[in-house]
Amino acid sequence: MIHSTKGKAALGAALAAVLLTAGCGGSDGDAAADAAAYDPNAPVTLTVGTFGTMDFDNAGLYDEYMKLHPNVTIKQNNIAQSAAYYKSLQTRLAAGSGLDDIQGLEIGFVADVVENHADAFVDFAAEDNADELKGSFYDWKWGQASTEDGKTIGLGTDTGPQAMCYRKDLFEQAGLPTDREEVGKLWPTWDAYLDVARDYQSKSQNKFLDSPASIFSSSVYQGETAYNDADGKPIPGESDGVKTAWGYASTAASEGLTANLSQFGDEWNAAFSNGAFATIACPAWMLGYISSQMGDGGAGKWDVASLPGSSESASNWGGSFLGVPKDGKNVEAAKDLAEWLTAPEQQVKTFVEAAHFPSSPKAAEDPEVVGATNAYFSDAPTGEIFGKSAENIKRTPIGPYDTQIQEAFTTALTDIASNGTAPDAAFGNALKVAQQAIGG
Repeated sequence: MIHSTKGKAALGAALAAVLLTAGCGGSDGDAAADAAAYDPNAPVTLTVGTFGTMDFDNAGLYDEYMKLHPNVTIKQNNIAQSAAYYKSLQTRLAAGSGLDDIQGLEIGFVADVVENHADAFVDFAAEDNADELKGSFYDWKWGQASTEDGKTIGLGTDTGPQAMCYRKDLFEQAGLPTDREEVGKLWPTWDAYLDVARDYQSKSQNKFLDSPASIFSSSVYQGETAYNDADGKPIPGESDGVKTAWGYASTAASEGLTANLSQFGDEWNAAFSNGAFATIACPAWMLGYISSQMGDGGAGKWDVASLPGSSESASNWGGSFLGVPKDGKNVEAAKDLAEWLTAPEQQVKTFVEAAHFPSSPKAAEDPEVVGATNAYFSDAPTGEIFGKSAENIKRTPIGPYDTQIQEAFTTALTDIASNGTAPDAAFGNALKVAQQAIGG
């Protein structure tokens, strides 16, 4: 545990006394007074707003924290779709009410929070233990949740180094290798992956890939740039990552190599069990999603191989943060919980129990992570696979419109697959939608 509750309360009381003596007022004075009044042993119910499968509950962390702190009750408010979750969060931020004590912040939205809502959240860079907190995370992860003037509005939970998950049983039926090393050698590049897709579909009634979005959302982050330049300015029409990813994904869409499912939709969820596709781009957190959709019946059917092109450049999809609204009723208790949930010790547990790869180098280097295997995925050495991927990730700049830009392109890819729209025309349509979102 990286944070001493009682120690912080004492420090907070001392700080409050100094500030009050100096005559400080306003919100900083109120915060210091709140910290001074904080009783870490008083009964409190903390709400945690999450989206999708952040898996603090499935990893047993809530139960463990409540056992360590019998006065604390934790209630999670989860919304399955991250876009719907963030829309609700934006509404509550605008109203200044209805926020949970802790709010999950997905990487696709954290740049918007940093740019437009930083004042609504606790600044962890101003905490007494800020240096200790910052040292727990990769520099780039800490930086993604930090403003230009040095505020840090969220603590990292996980990252999304990517691999390729595949159905061993479907590969065997199509006469393809099933050993993960041999499978990885089939697709050193995305061009080779498309060749395997064509071969598979010549021998199978099912599609090779879930969606063209699976290719686009992965390979776009293997470029020098994704959606933004080095200054965070959106450049979807100029980015090498966008252009290259579009080439691969639009080829898959136009040739019918995917099931053309809308990711995270009901049909996509059902398709995991009915064998509608054989491969899916697979960030570490996707393993938990797959097993939750297929249940015990899917155990041993899946395995994990390397992502095409990952020997040159790996890819990151996803990763999140926890922020604490600074005007909440239980700010000090919420900070304690947020710091505990994101501490290296808990990140190790979350990877071992729920396959969320750490955003802390200390956790990533822990023997339990490095040596982890996943029985559900045919005993794949997931610690080694995702650790190697994490080492080769290019940290492309993120921006406040990344989610909208990505949605514009994946929608256009669906248009190619569903309606036969020419790839060049679809690319132009995607750019128009993206520019409207950006405001250009």
